Amino acid sequence: MEYVPTTLVGATAKQIARAVRRGDTTATAVVADHLEQIAISDPELHAFRVIRGGEAMTEAEKVDDQDDLSNLPLAGVPVAVKENTAVAGLPTWNGSAAVRTAVAEEDHEIVRRLRGAGAVVVGVTRAPELSLWPFTDDEELATRNPWALDRTPGGSSGGSAAAVASGLVPMAHANDGLGSIRIPAACCGLVGLKPGRGVVPCDLGIDGWFGMAENGVLTTTVGDAAVGFSVLAGRRPVKLTEPSRLRVGVSLRSPVAGTKADEPNRNAVATAAKLLVDAGHSTLTAEPDYGVKLGPQAVATWLASAHREAEALGVDLSSLQRRSRMHARLGKFVFNRGWVRQEQRDAWRERSIAFFADRKVDVLLTPALAGPPPAADGWAKASWRKSFQASAQYAPYNAPWNFAGLPAIVVPVGTRPDGLPLAVQLVGPPDSEVLLLSIAGQFEVANPWQRLAIV
Repeated sequence: MEYVPTTLVGATAKQIARAVRRGDTTATAVVADHLEQIAISDPELHAFRVIRGGEAMTEAEKVDDQDDLSNLPLAGVPVAVKENTAVAGLPTWNGSAAVRTAVAEEDHEIVRRLRGAGAVVVGVTRAPELSLWPFTDDEELATRNPWALDRTPGGSSGGSAAAVASGLVPMAHANDGLGSIRIPAACCGLVGLKPGRGVVPCDLGIDGWFGMAENGVLTTTVGDAAVGFSVLAGRRPVKLTEPSRLRVGVSLRSPVAGTKADEPNRNAVATAAKLLVDAGHSTLTAEPDYGVKLGPQAVATWLASAHREAEALGVDLSSLQRRSRMHARLGKFVFNRGWVRQEQRDAWRERSIAFFADRKVDVLLTPALAGPPPAADGWAKASWRKSFQASAQYAPYNAPWNFAGLPAIVVPVGTRPDGLPLAVQLVGPPDSEVLLLSIAGQFEVANPWQRLAIV
C-alpha cells in the first residue's frame, strides 16, 4: 500500500480544524485530499463499507460557506461513522447484508453532533455482523490492520480503527458493547475512550445491549480524543491539565478463567506503571474481585443481545453467518430462561464502584489485550466455538467495565517484538473521563507513540 502525503492527510483533527478556522486551507480541499487517499489505500485495507464522495464534498462546501467557523471544534475534519449507526441517506448495514436496514431518514444523534461541530462524514466503516465479534470480516473480505495486513484491526469497530491508524481520517466514530472501542484501539495503536454510562447518547439497537454499549471515537492523539469526547458529550471543549498525585491500582488478573496476558502485554503494564510513578503518582497491586459469576453473566448478556437485535430487525436466522446464527439461538435460550437480570448488572456496578473507594485507588491499570491481534481472515466462516474462544483468549480485559457502566480508556505503550502495537487500559469510577484523558496525556508526553502505521 502506497502512502501519499498530501496537504493535511495524516494530520490530527485539531491541526486540521485549526487550519480551516484560520483560513490556511478549506474544508473542501481537506476532504478532497482525504477522499483521494481513501481511494488509493482502502482497496487493500477494506476499512470502509461506503464512501460518500460527492455528498462529502457538498457538505465540505457548506462548512466553507459559513461566515463564522470559530465555534466549530471539528471545522472541516473528515470523519467516518461505524456502519451500525444511522447516517441520513444511507442504509444502516449492521455488519452484513442480512441485517442491513432501510435508508435512514435522519442522522443518529452522535452523527448530528459531529456535523454540528463542523465535521464532514466521508463514509461508514465496516464492522462484523451485528457488531458481535472482536474481528472485522464477512464472507467476502476482511478488514486489515494497517500495522500488519495479515492481522485483524480488532472489532467490532475494526473499520474505524483501520481508517484512523492508516491516516485515511484523523477521527472515526466507534461504539463499545464489550470492548469494541478499546480492542481496536489496542490492536491499531490508537487512543480509545469508552465513556461511562449516560455520559454520551447511546440509542443503539434494543436498549444498547442492556445498557452496556457506549459511543465514542478513535483517534491518534489524546488531544483529539478529548475534542471528540467533548463533542459527543455535548460539552464545551475539555482542557486537560496534569492531575494531582494519584493512587493507581495495578492488576494483571484476567476476568476470564484460564486466560492471562502474554509477556509483551505484562511488560506494557510494567512500563505504564513506571511512567505513572515517574509522573509523581503511586502504584499498588489492586485486584478486582471478578468472582465466578461475572463471566457467565456477561456472556449470557452478550448472547441475549444478539437474539434481541436479530428479533427486532426481523432477521431470518438462516441468513446469518454460522457463528452469528448460533450466537442468536443461544441468546434466545438464555433470555427466555431469565438468565439475564438487571440486578446482576446493578450488583457488579456497585461492587466496581466500591472497589475504588475500598481500595482507595483513583484509577485501575490493566492490560488492554492478552495477546496479539489474531489473523484477519476466516472468522466469518468459522464456527461459533472457535470465534468465542478466540474472543475470550485475546481480549478478556474489557467487558467487565461495560457490565459496570464505568469509563475506561486504552492508550498505546510501545510495540510488541513483532512490531505490532502494545497498549494498556485505564479504568475509573463514574465521571472520570476527563481524569482518564489527563493521565493518557501524561503517557503521551513521557512516552510518545508512532501515530500512524504507514508513514
